[in-house]
Order: sequence, then C-alpha cells, then structure tokens
Amino acid sequence: MEHTPPRRGFIVMATGILKMGDSGTEDYLMRRRDRYISTLCLSAAMIAPALFVSQAKAQEVQLRVYDRDHRDYHNWDDREDRSYRVYLGEQHRDYREYNHQNHRVQRNYWNWRHSHPDHD
Repeated sequence: MEHTPPRRGFIVMATGILKMGDSGTEDYLMRRRDRYISTLCLSAAMIAPALFVSQAKAQEVQLRVYDRDHRDYHNWDDREDRSYRVYLGEQHRDYREYNHQNHRVQRNYWNWRHSHPDHD
C-alpha cells in the first residue's frame, strides 16, 4: 500500500477581489471603508428626525393669555393653573376654568398674580 499525498486543489469563489498587489488591496479596503461610513451617516440622517418628532409629541401644548391691564402675555401651564387655584382658594371661590370666568374675575386674577410672583 502506497501512501499518496493528498491533492492540493484550489476553490475559486467569485468575491470581486482581484489580486492586484498591495496598492489594489489598499484601494479596495479604502473604498469599502468609505462605503461603510457613508451608509452609517445616511442611516443616522434618516433616523434623527424621527427621534425629534417623538420628543416634540411629548411636549405639552401651551396657551398664551394676554393681560390687558399690564400689557403682557402669560403662558398658561401647570404652574399658572396652580397659582390660579391658590387665588381662588384665597378668594373663597369654587374652581371654574379660567376661560369660563367673566372678565372682571380674570382681571382681578392678573392683578393678584403680578403681586404674587413665583419664587422658584
């Protein structure tokens, strides 16, 4: 029984890589890296607006109220609503939404509000 050495064969796969020496391989790797970076940048540019839109939806819609006597605007938010409830409590009034109050009560509230600022 004779021992024959195993055949040495080559498997050729079509990968698009040509043996062109060191400079060809270097060029290929640089193109591949640039394509990878470009893909990452494009993906980030497409995803970023979606993140900002989701944050914008989480914000609360504010209402601006004009105070005619003091000639200024106030943002009606949770803080203003708390102050309004304190004012109603001091006046011994039941809660009623600000926009359903008559103009005299609204004007009195803004006069009170300017004399009782927030201390945050």
